[in-house]
Amino acid sequence: VDGRCVFCRIARRQEPRTALLPCQYEDLVCFRDIRPGAPHHYLVVPVEHMGNCKTLKAEHIPVVKRMMEVGKAVLQRNNFSDMSDIRMGFHWPPFCSISHLHLHVLAPASQLGFLSRLVYRINSYWFIT
Repeated sequence: VDGRCVFCRIARRQEPRTALLPCQYEDLVCFRDIRPGAPHHYLVVPVEHMGNCKTLKAEHIPVVKRMMEVGKAVLQRNNFSDMSDIRMGFHWPPFCSISHLHLHVLAPASQLGFLSRLVYRINSYWFIT
């Protein structure tokens, strides 16, 4: 828990401007990205401070799987059902602005603008799925 980390503050409900969306797991939170790259753009974040995707190990696989579950659930709750037209992933350091693990959930992927297609390019040097 880092008081300077904005995602830690959001997860502890200390950022009143960021509304938390319903989430089926106590140890994860979900909210809208402040600079959306698609009509639906959510972030799924562990409540407990975790480093970026470079620090992930085999024991983190269940957490990442649950983060993806939350991402799909929030899309479905917001009436987006075409799961073949979504993009989920992590920015690889140094291309992540916040060093608290966060999964980007974007949909529809087919409607990503030019810049977003670049920023969220699948399995590029800077964005991994």
